Amino acid sequence: MKVMTGEFVADSSEMQRLDRIIMEEFGILPEVLMERAGLGVAQTIKKNISPQIYKKILVICGPGNNGGDGFVCARHLSEIGYEVLICIFSNKKKYKGEAKRNLLLTQKLGLIIKRIKNVDALKRLLESFKPRVIVDALFGTGLKRPISGIFAQVIELINSYREINQVKVVSVDLPSGISADTGEVLGVSVKADITATFECLKHGLLNYHGKEYAGKVVVLPIGYAWGYLAKLQHLPKARFLSLRYICQIYRKRTGYYHKGKAGHVLILAGSKGKSGAGYLTALGAVRAGAGLVTIASPESLQPLYASMLPEVLTLALPETNGEPSIKALEIILTNLSNKKALIVGPGFGLSDEAFNLLKSLLKELSLPLVLDADALTLLSKDLDLFNENHSPRVITPHPGEAARLLKKDIKDVLRDRKDSALTLAKEASSIVVLKGPNTIIATPEGELFYSPFDVPGMAQGGMGDVLSGIIGSLIAQNYSPLEAALLGVYLHGFSGQCLAQNQGPQGFTASDLANFLPQVYKTLETLYDRLQKV
Repeated sequence: MKVMTGEFVADSSEMQRLDRIIMEEFGILPEVLMERAGLGVAQTIKKNISPQIYKKILVICGPGNNGGDGFVCARHLSEIGYEVLICIFSNKKKYKGEAKRNLLLTQKLGLIIKRIKNVDALKRLLESFKPRVIVDALFGTGLKRPISGIFAQVIELINSYREINQVKVVSVDLPSGISADTGEVLGVSVKADITATFECLKHGLLNYHGKEYAGKVVVLPIGYAWGYLAKLQHLPKARFLSLRYICQIYRKRTGYYHKGKAGHVLILAGSKGKSGAGYLTALGAVRAGAGLVTIASPESLQPLYASMLPEVLTLALPETNGEPSIKALEIILTNLSNKKALIVGPGFGLSDEAFNLLKSLLKELSLPLVLDADALTLLSKDLDLFNENHSPRVITPHPGEAARLLKKDIKDVLRDRKDSALTLAKEASSIVVLKGPNTIIATPEGELFYSPFDVPGMAQGGMGDVLSGIIGSLIAQNYSPLEAALLGVYLHGFSGQCLAQNQGPQGFTASDLANFLPQVYKTLETLYDRLQKV
């Protein structure tokens, strides 16, 4: 499949390597890349910010190549018709390479470049020029250490000026001060309204504070030969899940199709006070297209599930205080023969009895397995249980559950979601779906994927239960565990986004999301058919 701009997520070292390959092996000159980068930022500003309303633009350029991009951007903004002023903080003689050439060209064309020696001088410049847009071209992906001194003061002034005067801030490649690799704030960071980044998303734009500080992110092509990079297998390790990629995974149902082909999924979920979790998991599995769904739960819940979900089969389990007991083991094992996938955990219970049942069950299983919620909390007591189970596994923790499994503080998980997901995938020998905005999917082999969806309205109980049901359902339909995780996360997020757009940004429920899945499939198939014709 053709590889395109914006389909990968890179860290700073990968971007340096890609730049080197494109320049040294493919032969694109560095000045060409810088010209395209600066032009792309200028065009992004023109597209998103009207010169009639936001006439004056201040371009703040740092001492490196990010500043060079800023000089090119300023030149093109002036040609478009904006009133542009540039400020720098270093002696012009200290600029090197393409950045220096573009500084001199900008100066030759008559644009005003002000040398700023302290933050008070910048304050006076802002007060006299009164810009309506500030272009942040201070630092890019190469920043590794905390910002201090005059640059820290400049960034704080940019942020306060933006807030007080309601100006727009556009960052070049990254908001200055954000780590390209983690999204951490390195001392202090610019808060942007738009970030124009080049060729790849950066991990820092999808994680931690970077996501919050970046504003709207636009990925711009600047001349990377993706076909050449793919041929040489020089692609970044992480992929941003595009619709094109998902359509490559998705298999449209054709010809003679029956419920046997769509698979049978068994769900071990629900307990006293948590019956809704089992219901939502089963609903997600049904709506995702499983041929048959059976929910195994404490005997006392069977009438409830039978009345709420007539499409779902039920399996009564012996219980202790409303949770499944160890006596349920044989019943579960004898009912696995015709099942294609097993989901364990939503509302399962946290008692010692439930833990003993889970331990005993894992030792006997080889069936593809989805583990979520209470199952993950119980497993955090004894991580060796992962090694005693031989099932292909998908685990779907939220950051709190991931922290328990990794024996970390949740702040550390959130500080580097990428590393946390990869570490957990390796330690648990499982495909990990680390839930949250732009959910991360990681494999034990080191593959990494980001969901394109960030829907605040999905921050509600039960959404994860539906996701587990979707993934288990897809495994039952003969998708591999990784394919099921990727497609499941996409369908889940797509459904949430559609609900937010159609019904409102919040207030829709997990049941609403599950019940909207047929419409999502309809949209997906339309786009799938269209892409097949291209």
